[in-house]
Amino acid sequence: MSTVLVYADRADIRERVKAAIGNLPDPRLDELELVDVTDGRELVTAVDKGEADLVVLDAEATPEGGMGLSRQLKNEIADCPPTVLLVARRDDRWLATWSLADAVVTHPVDPDELTEAVVGLLLARASGAPVRRPVTYAAHGPTTR
Repeated sequence: MSTVLVYADRADIRERVKAAIGNLPDPRLDELELVDVTDGRELVTAVDKGEADLVVLDAEATPEGGMGLSRQLKNEIADCPPTVLLVARRDDRWLATWSLADAVVTHPVDPDELTEAVVGLLLARASGAPVRRPVTYAAHGPTTR
């Protein structure tokens, strides 16, 4: 079972993310455990303890935004799991470079886009393949910057 931490301060966003991904998003993956996280410190601690295989972060969360948390995780944790950043505007995707996010998906969450990003990153992590970063997901599929 893989664990996906879903970080957002708003319950409706966490629920949309979990509904979009589901517990069995792809037959090549084991069942996913989707865990709500609402506190940045709690998130960092869980990732540092190796309790996550992937992290989905809401860039608009307050008081700690997902962009800053993604960068912190990538800079502070040696074997940091992949991060997916949810941004409010398509124009915010360029910040993925700064945040070091592995994939970027725009709000409102498109279930196909989010699932494609999550499945691709989890499969790459499981195989030991390097993640090409940053990857952005637009309405017409993935593109690498």
